[in-house]
Amino acid sequence: MRDLFTNSLHQLRKLSIYKPMQFRVTDIDLAFDDAISVVSIEGQKEIIDEVMATTWEACDADDLVEEITAATGWGVNSIDYCYVLQSW
Repeated sequence: MRDLFTNSLHQLRKLSIYKPMQFRVTDIDLAFDDAISVVSIEGQKEIIDEVMATTWEACDADDLVEEITAATGWGVNSIDYCYVLQSW
């Protein structure tokens, strides 16, 4: 029952009533080693540079990881990020 409640809260956070936050990735380790296909070192660097150059919108840190995984096709082993503060 608790898992159902936790999962429901996670899904509610993703609804449009929650204003997404903006994140900048400062360091990331993608799971290139877990892949069937091989990506060159240069290719890995390009993917990482693109991730770090992007301002990501997500509801929370878990959603950020999901967004990056969906965009790159690679799992995230570890990530460091900061929030982008908006001036009004």
